[in-house]
This record gives sequence, structure tokens and C-alpha cells, in this order.
Amino acid sequence: MSKAKFLAFDFGAESGRAILGILDSKKIKLEEIHRFSNLQLNISGHIQWDISYLFNELKKGLTSAAAKGHKEFLGIGINTWGVDFGLVGRDNQILGNPYAYRDSRTEGMINKAFKLMPKEDIYSYTGIQFMPFNSIFQLLSLVESQSPLLDVSETLLFMPDLFNFLLSGQKYSEYTIASTSQLLNAEKVGWEKEIFNKLHLPINIMAPVIQPGTVIGQLLPDIARETGVKPVDVIAPACHDTASAVASVPAQSVNWAYLSSGTWSLLGIEVDEPIINEKSLKYNFTNEGGVNGKIRFLRNTMGLWLLQRCLKSWEQNGEPLSYKKLKNLATGAMAFKNIINVDDQMFLNPPDMPEAIIKFCKKTNQPVPEKKGDFIRCIFESLALKYRFIIDRIKSMSTKPIETIHIVGGGSQNELLNQFSANATGIPVIAGPVEATAVGNILVQAITKKELNGIKEGRELVARSFPLKYYEPENQDEWNKVYEKIKTMFY
Repeated sequence: MSKAKFLAFDFGAESGRAILGILDSKKIKLEEIHRFSNLQLNISGHIQWDISYLFNELKKGLTSAAAKGHKEFLGIGINTWGVDFGLVGRDNQILGNPYAYRDSRTEGMINKAFKLMPKEDIYSYTGIQFMPFNSIFQLLSLVESQSPLLDVSETLLFMPDLFNFLLSGQKYSEYTIASTSQLLNAEKVGWEKEIFNKLHLPINIMAPVIQPGTVIGQLLPDIARETGVKPVDVIAPACHDTASAVASVPAQSVNWAYLSSGTWSLLGIEVDEPIINEKSLKYNFTNEGGVNGKIRFLRNTMGLWLLQRCLKSWEQNGEPLSYKKLKNLATGAMAFKNIINVDDQMFLNPPDMPEAIIKFCKKTNQPVPEKKGDFIRCIFESLALKYRFIIDRIKSMSTKPIETIHIVGGGSQNELLNQFSANATGIPVIAGPVEATAVGNILVQAITKKELNGIKEGRELVARSFPLKYYEPENQDEWNKVYEKIKTMFY
């Protein structure tokens, strides 16, 4: 394989990056071309994404690549977070800013949906975990409020599909991102008409579903001229960021679980067929699309969002903390002083995260965290114990043994949380790569362009290309004792 260049755009809820990937037969090399913030806008009481700003930053990424001498690529691929979408009207006009998943408009929509269609029926079709911000409930909120946007909408496009449309002029829904919507039939891999009919949702605005690795079209000529890059294919990688991250897992065996660690924690296994039954519904597990025909059977739980919001609160009070200081403070704090259920509704988007943690501890008759180290350690220990809870659930639903947990993404740099995760689960942890989402994005593009023979070769390439860190379980008796004492908190 000769050296091949691909450009990956990784949009996160906090920031975005344009990452250049250069492949040869031995390694993948990454170069960050452009980085930008992604701030949610509060407009008229609603939280939205600034689509014009984000698209302009995307074009800045292309311009920066060209300015650095990278004008020719074999492909461009985009991935983002799940569930959120924009609406496109006549003459390909985008109808306002897409709403953000933390917006309050979906409050009460789950109950409204269940009055129209039983919970069990929705899950039997989709196999998707119920969360209040899922696309199904966002779309239902537009119907319930009689939004005028629906009167003039022609196409619904999820966030990466929207950027792909702006780059290529083509309107499709990539499978892995579409699967997060809770509108897709997990078995048939198509929009489930029964859900649209029962909930009175407009199926006519849904775009055709395509598989990861599809060439969507070429970069529009005016964008190529504006940015200075050569004509290039716009490729749909695994457009959901977690699907791309899982594609990059450097697994060398078959008995592994993954933890995509960032703002959210997504913990699960790869399976060949959806696991949809009474137990998976009861435990609120999800079956999302993956690459190479796989299903990502997982549980979505809160992640480093709690820490991020604590840091923001302290920074606003003039008390910023470095990540090195965070580890020192947490290590020095008392072990297991406070344990919280990280998925409690009060942690979804509180105005003051430290205060929310205090309130939870008071409500559950626990000592109140006092020092910053108490809060940090509380978050890390609570996350690790929640991972144990999820792993136990997976083991009860799958015969596949779990011998290793691969932690990928930004959270893989958190050494203390990685060690706690090994301790709590009793399973060895392998951490890395950090840029898992961009790497997986690039791998799928490379497979599409025949630069790699498949995902197995891609994962072997990842294992050779990036440093991995290993963590063995410690203090098992102590962690087991705490888990048995508090696990009912997570039910």
C-alpha cells in the first residue's frame, strides 16, 4: 500500500477537529489540521447548534489543509454525535439551526409516545435504548407543537448527513447515525413504517439509508475552489462518532468489550445480530449500527460530562484546574466517600454540577463532598462502578466472554479512571487510541478506497500505530464489597 491521505472531520458536542490521516503499509500517522469550539446557542429559550458557524469551520479545515500543502485526498469523511438533526426545505434551504439534544422540548415526549404506541412495540422494532432526547422524541415534539417547520420540510438529515449534503449536494442517511434515532428497524435496516404511523410522524421526509463506506458524491466545485483543495470524494464513514471509535478498537482477539470514553460513556460488545428481548428492554440496552455488518450492543451512560461541568463551574468562580492537578486531588481524597448514580436525571444539564452532586448525596443520606478532590474522586469511582453494573448486565444477556475492555477516545487518557475501571470490573483494561473516532473514520474511508482489505487489517494497523496502556485489576475485594453495597442505586 502506497501512502494515502484522507481527511476526517470529527464533530463533538464541545469541539471539533479536522484530522489528516496518512496511511502506509506499516502505520497510520495523524496530523491535526484545524480545531474549533462547538458552543450550544440559547435562542428564545431553546438550545441549538450553530450550523452556519460549524460549516464555516469545516471549510476552514479544508482551507488549512490546502495551505499546509495537503490539497489532494482520496476521501473526506464526517462523523458527529447522534440523534440531532436538521430540516431541509425547498430549493435545498436549511430551515434554521438544528436543536440540541439537551434542549427541554422533549420533556414529557416519552410518555406521549407510549400512549400512542406501547414501549415494548417500539423496542421490538428498533432495539434502541430509551433516552428522552432520542430523535423519535425530538420529531414527536415538533409534531405535538405543530411546528411550522414541518409544513415546509422536504428532508430530515442527521447532523453528519447535513454536513455531507452541504459538501456534496446529496441527501442520504448513513446507517450508523440513522440507527441512533429509534426510528430504524434494526432487523430490516430501514425506516419502520409502523412507528411513523402510530406516532403520526412524517416518514416522507426521511432520506434513503446508505451503509458506511458509501461514496456519497464529489465535493462541490465551488467549495473546492473556495478552499483550494482538489476534487475529492465525500465518503460516508461510520458517521456516528461511537461507531467510528469502535471501528478503531485495536483488538487482537474476539472476546472484548469497548468503552468509548468522552462526554458520554458507551460500553458494549460487537455482535452479529441484534439482541432484542425482554431482558434487553428491561435493562435499557441499545442495538446500534456498526461497520462490517456488526451491531454495537451497548448501554449509553453518562461520562466525563460530570467532570466537565464541575470544571466549568470552578473556572467561572476563578478556580481553574489542570488535568494533572485533578489526578493529584482525586488520588488524595478519601476512597468511596460518596457514590452517585451518574444517570440520575438531575445530572443531565444542571446549572451547577457540584451543587447537583451535593443534592444527590443529601437525598441518598451520604456524606456531602467538601473539597474538589472529593467531587473528582466521587465522579471517577461512580463511573467505574456503573461500568461494572453494565458489564454484569451484558454477561447476563450474551454468551460471549469478556476478557479485555478496550477504552478508546479522549477519556482513555484519564489514567485514574482507567485503573478504577479495571478495579471495579475485574477485567484488564487496554487504553488507546485517543483519537479513536478520527482513526475509525479514516479506516472506513481507506477500506472504501481499497487501501485496506478490511476492518481486521485496519485494527492491526491501529495496534501498530498508537501507544496503548495496560491496566490490571487491583484491590478487588474492596471494590467488590462497595459494589455489592451500592449496586441497587443503579437499578
